[in-house]
Amino acid sequence: MSLKGIELQIAIPKTFDAGKMAEQKQQQSQLNQEQAQLQTEKETLKNRESVRHSEKYAKADKDAKGKNQEHDRTDKEQQHNAEEKKTTHPYKGSFVDFTG
Repeated sequence: MSLKGIELQIAIPKTFDAGKMAEQKQQQSQLNQEQAQLQTEKETLKNRESVRHSEKYAKADKDAKGKNQEHDRTDKEQQHNAEEKKTTHPYKGSFVDFTG
């Protein structure tokens, strides 16, 4: 297949345009990958720091809970028992009608 002079005048500029577009797409994908990597690194760093800060408070909470743990259990059991006594069933009544 041979190309004529007029066809070359159209084909050559289009190949340059196509090459430029392919290069831009490749660069865009590289930029997207770099941004995703930076975002992942930031999130990882943030997660690491947040865990470190919470460990200090977890130790303090553990010591405080150990002393009052039995007292808390009895209070919770009493509250639960009181709530069970107060609650009534939404559609079951307390009166039974034996008349037919």
